[in-house]
Amino acid sequence: MIKKSERLKRTVLRKSNILTYCVDTVKLPDGNIAEYDVMLHNGGVAIIAITDEGKMVMVRQYRHAFDRITLEVPAGKRDGDEEFLTAAERELREEGGYLCDKIEHFMTINTAIAYCDEVIEVYLATGLKKTDQDLDPDEFVEVCEMDPDELAEMVYRCEIKDSKTVAAIMAYKVYRDKKQLL
Repeated sequence: MIKKSERLKRTVLRKSNILTYCVDTVKLPDGNIAEYDVMLHNGGVAIIAITDEGKMVMVRQYRHAFDRITLEVPAGKRDGDEEFLTAAERELREEGGYLCDKIEHFMTINTAIAYCDEVIEVYLATGLKKTDQDLDPDEFVEVCEMDPDELAEMVYRCEIKDSKTVAAIMAYKVYRDKKQLL
């Protein structure tokens, strides 16, 4: 039976506006001591936004860490202790340029469990109504609407690699196919 390690000490190396970088000293189940690099994250949201025609709202944006333009579901971080649902509605409006009649929790993703505690709560939004985007000063986002089957094929061809987006597309496709939705 696997046993938990015990954290003995946490040393914060750096705190940024998104992440806190730490080194944890832990006692392993066998009694040995080890150090783990850990990143703490306040959590984020992703939105599977489905139009009345069954299209999925997607955003294209440049991602510096990978030096490329990506295709993703609308998403973003929580502001402070903001409720996840509130953050999802805000990000849908700000990044996607949509309001919605209905939004519900769809799934939870832990993005990088080996070294980061980030949790992304994924929401399903329907009854979309177009509005103006309200982007942050450092955001440059292009919005498009795409067929979920086409997006799944892009995942299979490794054209979409972002973990939250891959999970959202594939989980929605299974959900839609089981429910016989558009």
